[in-house]
Amino acid sequence: MAGHLPVVPVPAGLADRAAALLDPHLLEARDSAEELTLLVTRDAVAEVLARLRDAPDIAMEQLVDISGVDWPDRPERFEVNYHLLSLRHNLRLRVKLTTDEVTPVPSVTALFPVAGWYEREVFDMFGVLFEGNPDLRRILTDYGFEGHPFRKDFPLTGHVELRYSEAEQRIVRERVSLRQDFRNFDFLSPWEGMLPGDEKANT
Repeated sequence: MAGHLPVVPVPAGLADRAAALLDPHLLEARDSAEELTLLVTRDAVAEVLARLRDAPDIAMEQLVDISGVDWPDRPERFEVNYHLLSLRHNLRLRVKLTTDEVTPVPSVTALFPVAGWYEREVFDMFGVLFEGNPDLRRILTDYGFEGHPFRKDFPLTGHVELRYSEAEQRIVRERVSLRQDFRNFDFLSPWEGMLPGDEKANT
């Protein structure tokens, strides 16, 4: 039931205009979910966003969000997506780049001060580094949190749990200990033989 959502089609010629504006940093342009998605080179992201912001016919003055995606099987496993909005032209753009676990992405806080918070969130959840961010600290997890919870290889149970200890009358931090090997669950039945009720299937 997505028909009730407002749709603003990608204007004709916008992809060609973006290609001309962002050359040679544009790797791919495609229409995805009624938004133009631009895949750009990682090191030029600040220049790309500045050009999109300052071009009068595009005028992407507002950075709405920065999000991450994890593709563990790819050499550059992380996608970083910049969602841009032009109130002047009622347009939206998505700028995307890829990186790995150790290569930093240039920060865009000098262009959009709000990016500082968004970059911290992507760093916290995925572990993507942003070079030039003046305050790259965790923002959603605890200071002592281990790992990055939005990575696909992060265990569902986490590594550490907090609980209130009646014996010690305080909150304690403990390593997660499971009776069943939940982290490496093989999705096969752990039971030997038939389960209760299986005999009915043969009748």
